[in-house]
Amino acid sequence: MTGTATRYLYLTRHGESSPDESELTESGRRQAVLLGQRLRGCPLTAIHHGPLPRATQTARLIHEQLDGVPLQVSEPAGDYVPYLPERHELPPESADAMVARLAEFPAQEREQGPELARQALVRFTGAVDGDRPRHELVVTHNFLTSWLVRDALDAPKWRWMGLYHANAALTVIKYEPGRPAAVLLYNDTGHLPTELRAACFPAELRI
Repeated sequence: MTGTATRYLYLTRHGESSPDESELTESGRRQAVLLGQRLRGCPLTAIHHGPLPRATQTARLIHEQLDGVPLQVSEPAGDYVPYLPERHELPPESADAMVARLAEFPAQEREQGPELARQALVRFTGAVDGDRPRHELVVTHNFLTSWLVRDALDAPKWRWMGLYHANAALTVIKYEPGRPAAVLLYNDTGHLPTELRAACFPAELRI
């Protein structure tokens, strides 16, 4: 059934985490709070987050800055490999390196990921039923954000690889009935001061 109202999907990656990924760093906590403050003017109806600690903590800190928005854990918003491409799908010059990189991830993430990615598309994308727009935030990880942006752009399935989403950056995708998805905002860190913005990116990207 085709939806009759527009969905606005807000996506963010968790804040900066500790080396063992068990919690947010002080910078990560500040990133989450500032993102929550930025979202105060948005008519959010729900905050979904993945089950891992770094996503859970980020979502809770965002939630504390908002007024009464329901907070709910969602397994499809977790951290996993969303699609495992065949070698022939990949650019010949980088296929070996990309396949080797995917093989480094835990078997569980690779085996369960494609089904969770399918569930994420069903749960979080497309127009919605009703006569009022829906605004939802998903606090997740780099891979799922990349997967959903790839889908919105109708790019090949393997093309989730190569996209990078900064910690606590904001992406917004619009799903309007009868129209292709539109990426309204991508990887925006305008709510973060310079020192927290730099912490979002790998060292080679900090300028």
